[in-house]
Amino acid sequence: MSIPDKRAKLDAVFALAPVIPVITIEDAAHAVPLARALVAGGLRVIEITLRTQAGFDAARAILDQVPDAVVGIGTVLTPADYERAAKLGAAFAISPGLSIELLDAATAGELPFAPGIQTSSDLIACVTRGYELVKFFPAVPAGGLPALDALAGPFPNVRFCPTGGINAGNAAQWLQHRKVVAIGGSWVAPAADIKAGAWAAIEQRAREATTLR
Repeated sequence: MSIPDKRAKLDAVFALAPVIPVITIEDAAHAVPLARALVAGGLRVIEITLRTQAGFDAARAILDQVPDAVVGIGTVLTPADYERAAKLGAAFAISPGLSIELLDAATAGELPFAPGIQTSSDLIACVTRGYELVKFFPAVPAGGLPALDALAGPFPNVRFCPTGGINAGNAAQWLQHRKVVAIGGSWVAPAADIKAGAWAAIEQRAREATTLR
């Protein structure tokens, strides 16, 4: 698949919802009811992180049993992570940072990829390989909206999915930025609610998140 085709697919995914829940699953048995709650609340795009051993199993269960969910694999750190996400059938991969090896693997691969950036040097490495949609992480600790403004200036074609430190209280401010296509956040489905099986509460937060833009 060409870089423009992968870019178009990634754009289409990120256009589906203003908020992408960033999910860390400890028990893969929670994955399907969690995904159903998020989809019922209007958030179809879900990032399943690889922060735990259950990540790939959770993503596989959602792909098999929740057809309306659009599953991405997050915390992709290595070319091997990227390849495994592609073989799983994920809709996209996304990373908290970048390496040249990871960028090159994703450039050569078929799975749409959003690299994580924090600096202008990161962005140069991305744009020279054709990446125009990136994850700004960790968004708030890295300088917040003023930092995003500064980065957006020299890179007029780049659009951002900020993640890290974003919550229900500040999400709308980020979504108002002209270069932000979506935001990632864990507040919609916090770990305590996942562990408790509080699916109704998660569905309600998802519904509220769809109104932020």
